[in-house]
Amino acid sequence: MRHIAIIGSGPAGYYTAEACQKAFGAEVRVDIIDRLPVPFGLIRTGVAPDHQSIKGVSRRYEAVAVTDNVRFVGNVTLGKDLSIEELIGLYDAVVLATGAPNDRPLEIPGSELPGVTGSAAFVGWYNGHPDHAALAPALDGPGAVVIGNGNVALDVARILAKTEAEFGGSDIVNHALTALQGARFDTITLLGRRGPHQIAMTPKELGELGELARAAPIVDAADLPQVEEDAALEPGQRKSVTHLRHFAAREAEAKPIRIVFDFFAMPVAIEGDGKVERVIVERTALDESGAARGTGETYAIPASLVVSCIGYRTPPIPGIPYDDRAGRFANDEGRVMPGLYAVGWARRGPTGTIGTNRPDGFAIAEKIAADIGEGAGKQGRPGLDALLQSRGVEVVTFRDWQQIETAEIAAARDGSPREKFTSVEAMLGARNP
Repeated sequence: MRHIAIIGSGPAGYYTAEACQKAFGAEVRVDIIDRLPVPFGLIRTGVAPDHQSIKGVSRRYEAVAVTDNVRFVGNVTLGKDLSIEELIGLYDAVVLATGAPNDRPLEIPGSELPGVTGSAAFVGWYNGHPDHAALAPALDGPGAVVIGNGNVALDVARILAKTEAEFGGSDIVNHALTALQGARFDTITLLGRRGPHQIAMTPKELGELGELARAAPIVDAADLPQVEEDAALEPGQRKSVTHLRHFAAREAEAKPIRIVFDFFAMPVAIEGDGKVERVIVERTALDESGAARGTGETYAIPASLVVSCIGYRTPPIPGIPYDDRAGRFANDEGRVMPGLYAVGWARRGPTGTIGTNRPDGFAIAEKIAADIGEGAGKQGRPGLDALLQSRGVEVVTFRDWQQIETAEIAAARDGSPREKFTSVEAMLGARNP
């Protein structure tokens, strides 16, 4: 029998569990350990609440979770309730699938001012993550600045701009929905160091900005390259740039909110008297290598809220090799050290889509199979249970999670699939005795 522990119950964790099932059949026991009492990680608290079709992938993970040889072990915190060393002693393989939940720091003067937040915190706030439910972002206007030119920046801008009716069918939490409807923004500015050809925005997400009820996307045609240059782009990138061209060509719309794409723009400071009042931006130009270089020309954008969408980092674990530059665990194609592996964003950094984690999980399962053979007779699940019981840890099972989910569904507002609990205490309290 092989015993495998996976730390993290997001897409990378469940795809790895599925791969281990297929690699070892009935001769494996997989425990998926998470510090929260609820599974699915990024699917629950990272994917935008108005993208319910993407969240539907959790049904695939649920099919893995309810099998006999995979178990969810929630409400267990690594470093507090148990250590990596203890897990390696109990399991033939331990897989770090912790994702990259921490924001990459915005290292400019004024980034510590109230009103500045990272995208992980802001997205966690409107998605009901217990770590960020009390964020209280500064929504009093007149402007918001979103730093970044990727899909997360688009999500943030779209969520800030939507009407209450446009959130129908979403699972945005009530505290965020109420706060957003009281927001007083007239301008949401998307800052990008480089130009339209360098964006990391996908066509679907860009297209959504053109369909908002009270907000109009604004692109300066002067920022766009010659249309013939689009031919050198990948097909998806070309479609995204085509959206920008359509935005630039549209007649001005009389909508109360403008979503301004400010290309060739680098934030250099955030200023204000005890809170964010403006962002100082330097105009950039691309050098021969395609890197953005400051030109010395600066200007100010009024704002009460700044959301930094410049990337994520995996939190380090003491004693585990870490690549500080890449913001992930140091590894050799997923092998971190004997008995310890990394998968997903914890292995490769915050790149790729949710689906990218599936081949990653299967590749790690192959390496585990090659390394552990028939297993080393370790205790696995019984040993973990005994350890946690001796420490008084209140473990949440997948059946417990199903009870939590039932309560969330019952509490949903009209048209919403659920109203998420936003504290661990509320989650634990929703279980049946």
